Amino acid sequence: IRRATGGVEREPNGTWLIAPDHLDRVANYEGQRARAEPVVADKLSSMALERQVSFNGATWLDRELVADRPEPLHGSGFGRDVREAQARRRQWLIAQGLAHKEQDGIVYRANMLSILRQRELNRVAGQLSEELGLPYAEARFGGRVEGTLRRSVELASGKYAVVEKSREFTLVPWRPVLERHVGKEVSGVVSGEGISWTVGRQRSGPGVS
Repeated sequence: IRRATGGVEREPNGTWLIAPDHLDRVANYEGQRARAEPVVADKLSSMALERQVSFNGATWLDRELVADRPEPLHGSGFGRDVREAQARRRQWLIAQGLAHKEQDGIVYRANMLSILRQRELNRVAGQLSEELGLPYAEARFGGRVEGTLRRSVELASGKYAVVEKSREFTLVPWRPVLERHVGKEVSGVVSGEGISWTVGRQRSGPGVS
């Protein structure tokens, strides 16, 4: 800061000479830095911590509990709130049979996140089924998904696309590229890499990944 703002000099005898407007210079310098290098905040979850504690679906808390490198937490403020929420979430997971205590700590079921994601997906699918008046057809690995891309729905585990046919609908993971194709006919095959979509009724239509 001293080099950038000036107004501060050290005398040979070790004393410092500080300009009367030094604090103003520092404030101006910090303001310029903030504009040049703004702080970027990552969104961890759209769901409040309190709701995640007993939510029947895969939450950010769950992903943190099983992560190899969880987010670093401080001992106070938000960090303390997260630790308390994690402790309560562990008890909920144990009650659900998705985790158990051992001498070395808590052991989580290997497919815990998948089970929780499926629970929420089934629940939301049931709600949409009543809303649309159509039965829900689960997207199977290797199966073909086709119909009208109606909209997206936000789940705790992520965003999903609602693809509707005349007699049923399905939910598949959303991709940002689908945003401009809402209301259009789409088709694709479910694979380990996700779904490579084709837009239009003909299979030779434009593809989106």
